[in-house]
Amino acid sequence: MSDNEQRVIFVFPGQGSQYTGIGSDLCADFASARQVYEQASDVLGYDMAKLSTENPDGQINLTRFTQPVLLTHHIACLTVYRELADKPLTPVTAAGHSLGEYSALVTADALSFEDALRLVAKRGELMGTYGEGEMAALTIDLETARPLADKHFCGIAGLNLPDQTVVGGSGADLDALAAEMAELMPKKKAVRLKTEGAFHTYYMVEAARRFREALADVTFTPAKLKVLSNYTGGFHEDDADSIKSRLFFQLFHPVNWVGCLQTAMDDGSNLFVEFGGGIGTGEGPAEKRPNLEGIIKKFTRRSKPRPDYLPAINLETIKAAATSE
Repeated sequence: MSDNEQRVIFVFPGQGSQYTGIGSDLCADFASARQVYEQASDVLGYDMAKLSTENPDGQINLTRFTQPVLLTHHIACLTVYRELADKPLTPVTAAGHSLGEYSALVTADALSFEDALRLVAKRGELMGTYGEGEMAALTIDLETARPLADKHFCGIAGLNLPDQTVVGGSGADLDALAAEMAELMPKKKAVRLKTEGAFHTYYMVEAARRFREALADVTFTPAKLKVLSNYTGGFHEDDADSIKSRLFFQLFHPVNWVGCLQTAMDDGSNLFVEFGGGIGTGEGPAEKRPNLEGIIKKFTRRSKPRPDYLPAINLETIKAAATSE
């Protein structure tokens, strides 16, 4: 595929893709990665590399730390990729899942890395402090999930795939929802997620109200790429106030990832490149697998031609992505 035919989209995962040791492989071999981590440490006032690699007291899983940890890793992966590639891919579009939307805005030069760090640190702090509840991923579509969620006072938190809907609510409400779902749809699953609250639901309204003040203090500039909005599922407008309002609403509305993927496909995106994070039971960076790969491939499996996909989440995959054509 020639550069003229490629319409590249850079994507960034959200919470759940953090792990102890994240970024350690990059910092060991690349001064540019160490510089990204040092920059994050200077902005936030704590040692980002130590937090990421050693995870003292399990802090990496606290939302206030998880979000800046992932943002830093996203940008470090992108930095190392651009250093290694003779001809780095030039994206037309950038997108991120929840927290990852901030990395997409940094990639598009709409938001500085420093300001993004301050924002996600405050966002994570507020979500952890004022958020309540839990989350569960249901293997059913939105039309089926919504009345069930409503009945049990749960909110729709995310649309990951046409047949995967995330909901949030109190632990007791989610238990009741799962019990009814098991009775009505025994072949379907309700998988509880490890989060500090029912993110992207009405449980986050107070956090969003306080986060609005942080958004007001930050300068956004015209993006050099198209950036997808989790709130609308479409592209952000160039207007800074519009971007801020969508990031505000994103906190207590569903992550419309299905909408983002569909918009990207309608726009002709034919190569997805995922930067940062990692999931799986393996301990080190080399043993992790990409967070968004399965969702992207499942969503695009019937497209003709089917888009290509590249991971760039650790040293091995970044090197492979840097040498691909």
